[in-house]
Amino acid sequence: MDRASDYGSEGWGFEFLRARFFYIVMDDHTLWMRFALQEARKARDKNEVPIGAVVVHEGRIIGRGHNLVETLQDPTAHAEMLAITSAANSLASWRLDDTILYVTLEPCSMCAGAILLARIPTIIFGATDPRYGACGSAVQIANTDSLDIHANIIHGILEPECKKILQDFFAEIRQRGD
Repeated sequence: MDRASDYGSEGWGFEFLRARFFYIVMDDHTLWMRFALQEARKARDKNEVPIGAVVVHEGRIIGRGHNLVETLQDPTAHAEMLAITSAANSLASWRLDDTILYVTLEPCSMCAGAILLARIPTIIFGATDPRYGACGSAVQIANTDSLDIHANIIHGILEPECKKILQDFFAEIRQRGD
């Protein structure tokens, strides 16, 4: 009898482990997206469009960011850009190989380009952006055959919460008449 048979149909077979691994990975995505939502709430509290991002490396957050476009009067101060800069500083390298970017809204063209140039291999976002999304909604920059750099894309993680914070923010602005 070989050691592999010890993991047969008694509950530790391949299908069981694969199902458990998928659950753990999806649960981790949810956990990290909750941190991105915390960043989005920081933006909202500053009257910024509530988008948040975190960069994860080896099971820890190495970069955080939330929109600061209005605060800094800087059109490049998107959550993703700030999180990427923070992560690069944390690793003392512009190459963010082996990291994952979690962001509450699908990245725009500028951010998708920066993600690729930073060599971030995986983008995970909550809500799609049909107007400006560059990960498949409006355009596809992050994973296209026309570029030699690609990122894997996973979307829909905590999508209802990611949409709601944006919808509530813009409803409040319309109500105030801003």
